[in-house]
Amino acid sequence: MKDAAGRSAGRVSPHAQRVRRMLRPATVAVAGGEVAAEVIRQCRAIGFRGPIWPINNREDRIEGIATFARVDDLPGAPDASFLAVRPESTIELLGALARRGAGGAVCYASGFAEAGGKGAALQERLVRAAGDMAVFGPNCYGFCNYLDGCALWPDHQGGRRVERGVAIITQSGNIALNLTMQRRHVPIAYMMSIGNKAVTDVHDCMDALLTDPRVSAIGLHIEALQDVPAFSRAALAALDRGVPIVALKAGSSEIGARLTASHTSALAGPEVLYAALFERVGVARVHDLDELLETLKLLHVCGSLAGRRVSSLSCSGGDASLMADLGSRERLEFPPFPAQVEAALHDTLGEHVTIHNPLDYQTAIWGDEKAMTDCFGAVLRSGADANALILDFPNTDADAIPGWDEVVDAYLAADARRESTQRRNSPALLVSSMAELLPETIARRMLAAGVAPMQGLRECTVAIAGAAAIGARRAASPEARSPLAALAATRGRTLQLDELAAKSALAAHGLQVPKGGAALGVEAAVELAAAIGYPVVVKALSADLAHKSEFGAVRVNLGDAEAVRVAATTIASQHGVLLVEKMVTGALLEMIVGVTRDAQFGLNLTFGAGGVWVELLGDCATLLLPTTRADIESGLRGLRCFPLLTGHRGTQSADLEKVVDAIAAVGSFALAHADSLVELDVNPFIVTAREVVAVDALLRVSESSPLV
Repeated sequence: MKDAAGRSAGRVSPHAQRVRRMLRPATVAVAGGEVAAEVIRQCRAIGFRGPIWPINNREDRIEGIATFARVDDLPGAPDASFLAVRPESTIELLGALARRGAGGAVCYASGFAEAGGKGAALQERLVRAAGDMAVFGPNCYGFCNYLDGCALWPDHQGGRRVERGVAIITQSGNIALNLTMQRRHVPIAYMMSIGNKAVTDVHDCMDALLTDPRVSAIGLHIEALQDVPAFSRAALAALDRGVPIVALKAGSSEIGARLTASHTSALAGPEVLYAALFERVGVARVHDLDELLETLKLLHVCGSLAGRRVSSLSCSGGDASLMADLGSRERLEFPPFPAQVEAALHDTLGEHVTIHNPLDYQTAIWGDEKAMTDCFGAVLRSGADANALILDFPNTDADAIPGWDEVVDAYLAADARRESTQRRNSPALLVSSMAELLPETIARRMLAAGVAPMQGLRECTVAIAGAAAIGARRAASPEARSPLAALAATRGRTLQLDELAAKSALAAHGLQVPKGGAALGVEAAVELAAAIGYPVVVKALSADLAHKSEFGAVRVNLGDAEAVRVAATTIASQHGVLLVEKMVTGALLEMIVGVTRDAQFGLNLTFGAGGVWVELLGDCATLLLPTTRADIESGLRGLRCFPLLTGHRGTQSADLEKVVDAIAAVGSFALAHADSLVELDVNPFIVTAREVVAVDALLRVSESSPLV
């Protein structure tokens, strides 16, 4: 089933339905004094025409409207309420509204969980009082609905009514307020400040917004997620319905307790897990408010992009090179123009203009609208995934700007001559190098014509990359778009297996390990080394050693019996039992592959440059489990060390399929032991031209594990 916008319709949760009722109210109640009066003024200013019922047992009238002393005195159950009273009164009113069957409420008061101590207990009472209601807050500003005209909002706001636009959800009231004042020409449909998220969380709001076909994209400013699986389901529903999501994640606090025995734990920190989550569910991540707004604007106008191929036009070599530099940082591609496009450009621009992408078309055709239309039209037909015309305007209030007007007219004419499918698959963007160099009149004209008016070259390249990332995830196989599942905590104590036991468990799951075994005593080690064949490695075999090299408990590349005897004597004197293994030679790359467990994100798989350089380089990729071979290969290709696997400077190349197989085997092992696995660290994980071998492994499991 499809909705009015052609999106696939899915089941909407009861709570999301209540959020929707609150966001689009027919009746509104407000409780409090001056703040409540401001909410009434904002509702009127934005165009709300339904009844507003003030609740106040001290004043007869607020903003000219007769008050009601109690919730029970209201003419009916309000769809939305704004409670601007003290915390204890907020809880009492919330309970009364719930009993009346109200839709939802904004709890403005602070002093709840964000204050700690008694505030946390107050918030627990608030949650119980809310019952089945939708609740924004406490400690929040509420919302503005610029589509239907309703502002449960306690302060000034700078938005304007729209027929279609983006929705923004933020925990911060001040950031929400500032975003309504933006001058980046982003049409905002809903602005939502949800504060402490005591009852209604980000995913509930997302689910509710997905039922409104007028919402073109959703922006998030979040400090933390409390329910990662629920968020993943909501984000994937948005991906399926064609509503792109952009996230600005604030803060870097630790999520849960961290185990520090493995290198993998240090690599897969909380911010890394958020990045892995956003990539998995097709959420574009940005890092400041300008990037958030510009990415939302691009998605509002153009939707997600099919790829990262960009054509760029400017009349300045400086702009062209800057676009190339900034685009390369975001992994954008600037492919050469096809032969027919290059020929058309030569015919229009002449031999004195060098044809390449990004193109500096120079100023010889400036003011010649026909020549510019031909030039722009040729580039717009080049097959890029996005087309950018860089144009900065003079600071003037004049209605007409000779020279610039011809550029704008030519670009719009060239775009309008394309077929609708081509315009949709290869959208046109007008880009100013700095935000202030694009006049409002031009931006609004672009929006009306379906051309994205982008403000700031850097922000534009970030937006294109984000839109392309969403498009790539939309095009991924259904297997790659599965939601995350909750992962129960392990039971009992955590135990560490010795290296031989850890490798045996991994080998049973298809991972290659070196030939070897345990030896009790020096002479037993010498005999075992001779049987294995030189060169060999001798290590201490102990479940108490996480990193043997730091304790002198490993000797490598031992080529004869005497070398083994000397090494074994030294190690055995301190650590007892020995592990003797065949030395793996011909390494193209030493990698780390590991799995850690997180209370919110579940099991996550990390791989990258390993050995002694692992934490120094930090060259790694992290994926949330379960994952796919395609995502593993994509993660490998994104590593700085990846060229070492493909024959760097004439060296041999690795078998990439075997590398993916080995990493996938680690992930498969982790999923098979999900109930008891605490963490796994394979380092180094040696890749040669012929094989991939786990030469060291640290495995920690709960005492309930069958591996113990």
